[in-house]
Amino acid sequence: MEAIVLAGGLGTRLASRLQGVPKPMAPVAGRPFLEILLGRLRRSGCERVLLSVGHLHTVISDYFGTSFQGMAIEYVIEAAPMGTGGAIRMALAEAHEDAVLVLNGDTFLEMDYAAALAFHRASGADVTLSITPQEDIARYGEVVTENDRVVGFNEKGRSGWGWINGGVYVLPSALKWPEELEEKFSFETNFLVPEVDTFRFAAFRVEGFFLDIGVPEDLDRAQVLLADGGN
Repeated sequence: MEAIVLAGGLGTRLASRLQGVPKPMAPVAGRPFLEILLGRLRRSGCERVLLSVGHLHTVISDYFGTSFQGMAIEYVIEAAPMGTGGAIRMALAEAHEDAVLVLNGDTFLEMDYAAALAFHRASGADVTLSITPQEDIARYGEVVTENDRVVGFNEKGRSGWGWINGGVYVLPSALKWPEELEEKFSFETNFLVPEVDTFRFAAFRVEGFFLDIGVPEDLDRAQVLLADGGN
């Protein structure tokens, strides 16, 4: 198992809480949030992680070095912000496995990573998205599915129950990106949304606990809800 973790976020909305560290290093119950994610990956059998970093990246590399609990860590450094899509594309070029997990470094989703990889390989999909149910999707937008296939995306703003993007993907390392994409682009806005009819996107349904620490109130919730390190 091999994974990419997007850890280059600026954390603008959390600036008052970060105190000079990048967003994935936000302290949660006495440890960096990123350490919680890496711990879950290691316990799932992951052997190599590519950390996609940029803003204050030396804070991350100085803390973790080249391994974590025996799991190899390598760094893919953005000289300038490239958006989620640009960062994923650059990191995928360094991957060894045919299928790679991709995680957002500011999102926690309680799920079985190995099962997601197996689902992806069995589905024949180009890309697999983890999706998770929420009572109110207004903040996140909605993923529209037919059986296990993603067929569309509804923008943020609609209230009520629905399935949202859980922020964990499985991608082939040899993904054929659309030629018109620029060096900097959003994976969600510039790839997933416009290419939903071109590529086969599979939906891996996850009903585990979900938390996005991107806003102060959810970072506060994480202090209690992830006090056990996400176990």
